[in-house]
Amino acid sequence: MTLLQIAEPGEAPAPHQHRLAVGIDLGTTNSLVATVRSGIPMVLPDEDGRPLLPSVVRYGDDGVTVGYPAQNAQAKDPQNTIVSVKRFMGRALSDLSDVRRFPYHYTDLPGMVQIETRAGRKSPVEISAEILKALRIRAESNLAGELEGAVVTVPAYFDDAQRQATRDAARLAGLNVLRLLNEPTAAAIAYGLDNASEGIYAVYDLGGGTFDLSILKLSRGVFEVLATAGDTALGGDDFDHRVYCWALETQGIGPVSPSDTRLLMMKAREAKENLTLHGSSTLMATLFSGETITATLTAETFTAITQTLVGKTLAPIKKALRDAKLATTDIKGVVMVGGATRMPQVQRAVAEFFGQPPLNNLDPDQVVALGAAIQANVLAGNRAPGEDWLLLDVIPLSLGLETMGGLTEKIISRNSTIPIARAQSFTTFKDGQTAMAIHVVQGERERVDDCRSLARFELHGIPPMVAGAARILVTFQVDADGLLSVTAREETTRVEAAITVKPSYGLSDAEIARMLEESHANAAADMTTRALLEARVDAERIIDATESALAADAELLAADERATLDEAVARLRHLVNEAGADRRALVEATEALNRASEAFAGRRMDRSVAQALTGLSIDTLR
Repeated sequence: MTLLQIAEPGEAPAPHQHRLAVGIDLGTTNSLVATVRSGIPMVLPDEDGRPLLPSVVRYGDDGVTVGYPAQNAQAKDPQNTIVSVKRFMGRALSDLSDVRRFPYHYTDLPGMVQIETRAGRKSPVEISAEILKALRIRAESNLAGELEGAVVTVPAYFDDAQRQATRDAARLAGLNVLRLLNEPTAAAIAYGLDNASEGIYAVYDLGGGTFDLSILKLSRGVFEVLATAGDTALGGDDFDHRVYCWALETQGIGPVSPSDTRLLMMKAREAKENLTLHGSSTLMATLFSGETITATLTAETFTAITQTLVGKTLAPIKKALRDAKLATTDIKGVVMVGGATRMPQVQRAVAEFFGQPPLNNLDPDQVVALGAAIQANVLAGNRAPGEDWLLLDVIPLSLGLETMGGLTEKIISRNSTIPIARAQSFTTFKDGQTAMAIHVVQGERERVDDCRSLARFELHGIPPMVAGAARILVTFQVDADGLLSVTAREETTRVEAAITVKPSYGLSDAEIARMLEESHANAAADMTTRALLEARVDAERIIDATESALAADAELLAADERATLDEAVARLRHLVNEAGADRRALVEATEALNRASEAFAGRRMDRSVAQALTGLSIDTLR
């Protein structure tokens, strides 16, 4: 008799068939890989027992090296040793504000910046794939088997292009991506399960190159993200750079070579890290030029030169609290994530802002990878009996499309829980229109020009009808990874067009924050502008309709009636074309044209009815 192996959906078919899955924290400075063993999440070390893998890739004469060997060579071979590649993911050269810090030769191709190395031109996706490949090999060696899949973490404020670039890098590294998971959410998973916490928590995530602040509600096994904010170009690297600049200024040294820059940046990081445990730290370096630098950095000096950086993390905190409609007193605890949160001034600033000491009982370097491992274990089907929890993440910026007049129609609002699908009906603007251009945008402003363009596609095959008769259903779908697809369908013929949004590049360093700030600062002006544009669109519509009617049935009007109507059309057209047109004047002129054409519209309807009844008997109409 043949026996069938039966298991609950989503669960492993038998204990001995535990599926191998990992969580990966792809960091700016360091990366980690973790898994769940016997129900306990743990970071997987390298052969020397080290949990961290420096996120450094070197293209040498003898091949590619990743991690510590590459890190040790960065001062000697700076142009071929790539550090902080996460900052380049999904970015064009024009998007990068700190590009001069790095001694690389760039090629700004459409889509994403490329870096010239001795191994040829390399994209940030390819470079990141080398880091992820090293982590995959480490995991397979530790677990003695092939991986079922991986959950890879990304900053909560990564946009569509940056998320897609991260997913592509993982695939290039030979990983099956189960989910892209926001880093603060991953940390909350680790804290929520390890500490059995319930309530509203803030996750303060200051990594090597990015900063995120997420507010999450943990309740009965449900992890719900209420709001998120951050800065994709703020992290520990910026603190290192302040120390580097301070060292050059105090020693009176001018511009230095790329090799000396990398050497000093390494020494600056060491001095910064030593200050975590000591009141002062000595920065010593013998430059390749022969000069020697010796400078003593005190905790007070370090706090002073990095004060503005710490302050930059507070603005996103305030914004996230506003979005979640919460006060600091509503926050039960603040989870600290990322190695940069070890800095005493950061700990003090967070404690002062929230009025409570932050939570540090999990290693800030490891907590994201541990949470990702827990999520990967569940997605791979290894959920333990009785283990029941749900993760609800959000999108960071609103998604919508362009409508007539260059206006933004938001379809999915920021901080909406994902996965999510939203649909909205639109119609045609011109008589006989048989195609519609769909322009997908991201941002909070009322005008398309003030938002970020994500994608464009066209819907063809719309039946020719009078303006406003066609019904076009546009559906936006955001998956659990935060990636967007858009579908447009004409409801009569069911003709359909769709696109998976893969933006060619990401938002600039300050653009996300700027877009949100401007959406608040310019809210009143935006509404005024929107009202004006809507009035102009309405005016253009009635002008087109009137002119079409005149072309078909002008003989229904007396000469003086035609003159009155032509005058009303001309006045309205003049206002539409006038650069500084007043909304009130547009509305009044539109209403005047409506009144002037009322009798004409009535006569046209009478003629249409008479023509439809011609030749029909009363008996037929009964």
